[in-house]
Amino acid sequence: MIEVESLRKHFGAHVAVGGIDFTIERGEVVGFLGPNGAGKSTTMKIITGFLSPTAGTARVAGLDVVADPVGARRRIGYLPEAAPVYPDMRVDDYLAFVGEVRGLARSERANAIERALTRCGLLDRRRQVVGTLSKGYKQRVGLAQAVLHDPDILILDEPTSGLDPNQIVDIRKLIREIGEKKTVILSTHILSEVQASCDRVLIINNGALVADGPTSEVTAVSSGEVVRAAFIPGDVRQEDAVVVAALEALEGVSTVRVLPHAKSLPDELVVQLQADRDVREAVFRAAQKLGVVLVELRREKSNLEDVFRRLTVGVGARGDEVAAARG
Repeated sequence: MIEVESLRKHFGAHVAVGGIDFTIERGEVVGFLGPNGAGKSTTMKIITGFLSPTAGTARVAGLDVVADPVGARRRIGYLPEAAPVYPDMRVDDYLAFVGEVRGLARSERANAIERALTRCGLLDRRRQVVGTLSKGYKQRVGLAQAVLHDPDILILDEPTSGLDPNQIVDIRKLIREIGEKKTVILSTHILSEVQASCDRVLIINNGALVADGPTSEVTAVSSGEVVRAAFIPGDVRQEDAVVVAALEALEGVSTVRVLPHAKSLPDELVVQLQADRDVREAVFRAAQKLGVVLVELRREKSNLEDVFRRLTVGVGARGDEVAAARG
């Protein structure tokens, strides 16, 4: 449903997207992730026809977004981060307007509005003026306009922004439901949302694709061993920086990150280690050598947040890991 080949976008001397390739099939729910300035928004704007690429191609349902932009847009439903709603219109009137813009026939439009209102939980708000709705309900109206014409591809930018926990569960269920037959691209900074909703993840950084694959596989391949350790002063009072440096010097350790904690113990230092092997014994021996007391040592379940940090911050992201994650 979406094909991106050697896609590049330059803004003067700045390379926003540096030649990326990926394909997304029907029935996939894909999380598209990247830090601010990584090229994620630029790529999405090219796919949705808001920007033209400097080089390469992007096709939507087989239609080139440059050669046939209108045809490609007809196949897409798009919800940007700021929901594109008119605050002075009633909900059903706004959707009727969107349906007319989309070229839906009058009879088809009525059915489409009912379907969108039902899907997005807006039946009891249909006669309410959009501007009087809460942020969460405005977001639902934005989602309703995106699904109104029953598009083959749904592109959602921060779709759960402003929603309460119950609404998030409802929207997550809707995304999964739509993804059974359609193609969904979900862009969000809430990485737990991606793990809960998406079958596959794409991570872009500095204009390059650094991970592409099933969410579980990308997490497993890229994270390695994750260990949490906590220390308190013992016979020798060591500076935190000394303890961190000793841990970073252990064989197999790629990163050591100091974690915030509730200070349940005075002078407690809590760290998270990323390694390519089980380093718990080495951490124990390092604590003995330093003269500090090890009060906690356990493996942690890897998550997408750790992977994202590794691949986009650049700390400990080795070339072989990036290549493996891509595969």
